[in-house]
Amino acid sequence: MSAHTVVPGPDAAGEVDLIATAVLGCPAVVALDTGGLRMVATYLPGRRVVGVRTDEQLVEVAVVGALGVPVTGLDRQVRAAVAPYAAGRRVDLHVADLADPSVVAVPVPVPVGLTPP
Repeated sequence: MSAHTVVPGPDAAGEVDLIATAVLGCPAVVALDTGGLRMVATYLPGRRVVGVRTDEQLVEVAVVGALGVPVTGLDRQVRAAVAPYAAGRRVDLHVADLADPSVVAVPVPVPVGLTPP
């Protein structure tokens, strides 16, 4: 385990799912993303929620943004969506890529050495 690996508590699944749903509801967000070399994901029993990681001090979100939307607009949308769940924690946003929002599925990159779920 790295220093950034967090073992989620019993209510983490609900929180992470709520954050992921809220972020995906932002018009400027095309998809959640793994975040690159420093994986942004929450590992839960039997599944992995890509693009959201939380701990007591931080909410991390990694997204693919919509082409044509200024990053400042994307940032405002995501922060507003996450605010009800952040509970005073810092929110870090990683924009991993930009894509055409009309694209139905955005492939999520899998780091070398890991197999897709």
